[in-house]
This record gives sequence, C-alpha cells and structure tokens, in this order.
Amino acid sequence: MSELVVMWDWLAFAVRWLHVITAIAWIGSSFYFIALDLGLRKVPDLPVGAHGEEWQVHGGGFYHIRKYLVAPEQMPEHLTWFKWESYATWLSGAALLMIVYWAGGELYLIDQNKAELALWQGILISAGSLAVGWIIYDMLCKHGPKDHPTVLMVILFVLLVAMGWGYNQIFTGRATLLHLGAFTATIMSANVFFIIIPNQKIVVADLMAGRAPDPKYGKIAKLRSTHNNYLTLPVIFLMLSNHYPLAFASEYNWVIAGLVFLMGVTIRHYFNTQHARAGNPIWTWPVTVILFILIMWISTNPLQHTNTEDASLSERQQIFAAAEGFEQAQDIILGRCSMCHMSEPVYDGIRRAPKNVHLETTYDITAYAKQIYLQSGVTHAMPPANVTWMEQDERQIIVNWYRNAMEDMPISLALK
Repeated sequence: MSELVVMWDWLAFAVRWLHVITAIAWIGSSFYFIALDLGLRKVPDLPVGAHGEEWQVHGGGFYHIRKYLVAPEQMPEHLTWFKWESYATWLSGAALLMIVYWAGGELYLIDQNKAELALWQGILISAGSLAVGWIIYDMLCKHGPKDHPTVLMVILFVLLVAMGWGYNQIFTGRATLLHLGAFTATIMSANVFFIIIPNQKIVVADLMAGRAPDPKYGKIAKLRSTHNNYLTLPVIFLMLSNHYPLAFASEYNWVIAGLVFLMGVTIRHYFNTQHARAGNPIWTWPVTVILFILIMWISTNPLQHTNTEDASLSERQQIFAAAEGFEQAQDIILGRCSMCHMSEPVYDGIRRAPKNVHLETTYDITAYAKQIYLQSGVTHAMPPANVTWMEQDERQIIVNWYRNAMEDMPISLALK
C-alpha cells in the first residue's frame, strides 16, 4: 500500500509538471501577442484591411508580421491557431485540483473550524463555484456595461474579491487562494474556448464563403483577451501562494489577493503602455510598491492555525495513531522536526512554521503522516540539510510506522 502512495505522489508531480509547462506556453504566447498587438506600426504601403505591421529579429532571422483588424481579403492557405496551450493548462490544472484538494480534501480543502461540511460538500462547492463564476462573468460581459470596459473591469475586481472572501469562509487558507486562482483561470480559459476561438471561426467561415466578416466578433474577442492579459499575473501569484504561509495563512488572505489583482493591473498597464509606445507611466511603479508594502503589513497579522489539542481524529488519523511504532515515530518527530514546525518555533532564525505545518500534537502528526513519510522517511528532504541530525535508523522507524498503518488502511482512505 505504501508503494501505491509513492506512485500517487509521482502522479501528482507529473500532472503538476505538465500544468507548469502548458501554463508557461499559454502565458508566453499571451504576453507575446499583447506586446505585438500594441507595438504594430502603420506604414503607407499596408495592404487593404491591414491594421499595422512589425519587423522583429530572433534566432538569427527576421520576421515580418502584419495584423488585419477584421480579416484579409482572401483566406490564407495556412492558419496557426493558438488555443491548445489554454486548454491544456486548464485541463491539467483541473486534474491537479482533484488530486491535491479533492482526494486530499480532509487535510487541504475544508477548514472544519470555519464550516462543518462533509468532504463531498466541499468538493461540490469547489467544482460548482468555478462553473458559476464563469456564468456570472459571461453575463456581465454580455449584458453589463460592455461599452465601458473600465467599469466592467471594476465590477470584475469586486466579483473576484467577493469570491476570495467567500472561499475563506469555508476552505483552508491554501485552498482559498488556490481556488481563487482556479476561479480566475477558468474565466480566462473559458474566454478562449467559448468566445475568442468561436468568434474567430465565424470570421474564417465568412472568408471561406466569400462574405465580408462582421467586425463585431473581433471587438468582442479583443475585450476578453484584454481581460485575460490583466488577470495573468495575479493568477501566477495565486497558483504559487501555497508555498508562502505569509500569503495564504493570514485571516486576511482574500484582502491580500485583492491587492495582488491591483498590482497585476498596475504592472500590466506599465508594460502595455510601453509596448504601445504611448508614454512612460512611471507612476505605476510607486503605486505597485505601496500595494506590496501594504500586503506585507497585512501579512504580519497572526497566522491562522487550528487549535488541535482537543481536535478529534478522523478515521484515517486513528489508524495512524494506533499503528505499531507510532509512539517511537512521534518522539522522533517531536525531537527532530517540531522545533521549526510549531506555533512558536524555537529554532534560530525561524519565525513561523514552514508552510504553516505544525507538528506538535497527535492530531498534527497523523494529519501530515504522508508528508512526513515522503519527506523524512523515503527521502532526506527534511530536516533541510539534516540540521537536526536525524539518524538513518530514526528515518526507518518513521517508514516502518507509516507502512504498518497503511497495511491496516482501507484503500478508500489510503490515497488521501
């Protein structure tokens, strides 16, 4: 059974790797095309319907690029569609969400001190919120102030902050920011799947049929693409936030996320203006710095930590606590790990428990049994640089305890 756990962890790593690679491809192409679009120049000899052109040099060659605001007069023989990067990013991200936050929901998803929900209820909220979020956003774009894009962006910002607050009433800090990132990424990918690509296909169909394409489809796609451009940087922050307790473990994590969205706007506005050769908005940098300082100040408020002294153990935790070798493993963990992983760390230079993981009680140790097994038993990742001199026989005791528990573990609980 313990071998199955290792395989499951490698599966999670493979999906995470895929997600990162596809996200790099999507974000890279998005940034490139926004910069290209804003940097186009109008020259006297442009073909009919062309909006602008750009000369670029890369990899030892020159590239001559022209953009048609609606469409060229004739259908090109070959078109390269930029859509699979978006789809692959969302699908791999959804798979990773299921592996980490659904299968591991008892530990990572629901905070029982905030809402007493069953795991299946938390999963329904997790999945349903992503779908409902897209529906609300899409309705705003179609029936809201679409002729006033700035007002629409402000409404979208309010929606995102409200969702962050809502998530924080139910989920753990990690799950709150991760889900807010998934909520935003779903909007972005759905923009590509439901709006941008279908509108482009309508234009292509008109060209192939010899009809003059309607420019409204390009305008609609352009609005959604602009939203994606301004949302990209905050999404990256939210997806990486689970590595930084200062961001996710604060009770004001939803406020921090809101300020990060504003930072995304100021940073993108600067670079978009630069690419468009429309000025040098230096004011965006001091505003960004002020927002970042405000985030740091908010993060200094006490981190959330569940009081686990009297918390009841789940069925899975009870099996770990009753397994042969638990008392020995617990003594080793308390002696080698807890000086850093506690509410008030005593190890020199550590002010807060890394990743907000506390290993002080039976509840803590049994809740993080899998991580302890992988980080300190199977591998030597923890303690870092073996600063507390954990001996090999001590690591073996941890391995034996975990494997003993897994032998008694129903398969339905084993992968959580």
